[in-house]
Amino acid sequence: MIKVLIKKLDPSVELPSYKTDGASGMDLMAFVKEPINLKPRTSCLVPTGISVAFPSEYEIQIRPRSGLAAKNNISVLNTPGTIDSDYRGEIKIILFNHGNEDFLINDKDRIAQMILTPVIKMNFEETDNLPETVRGEGGFGSTGK
Repeated sequence: MIKVLIKKLDPSVELPSYKTDGASGMDLMAFVKEPINLKPRTSCLVPTGISVAFPSEYEIQIRPRSGLAAKNNISVLNTPGTIDSDYRGEIKIILFNHGNEDFLINDKDRIAQMILTPVIKMNFEETDNLPETVRGEGGFGSTGK
């Protein structure tokens, strides 16, 4: 396990946790003083009341919760969202309502999940030619349906 430092921005904040032994993501909860009414086809920024610190060779990815997506058409807009290792501010989630009805976000509602994942850094080597492949420059449906 990798040690991640977590700071509660308010004493009432509940820390994220794995809900089962096999879960890869920890549920994040809304930290709101008043409920947020998320209108259809709009987004909002939902605070979580936590900030974190973790090793520089990792990132935290923010992903939708499948239950919210399947039952309420609620997703994370910039999926997956990225929390960089040098960010120390509050984690906030951009939720989007894909549905046709308002969705109410209450304090302590589970709104997203976070996963710690390794980051592999790259170095560019500029070139005038790239190696040939069978696919070449074909994209956007060039390999079939």
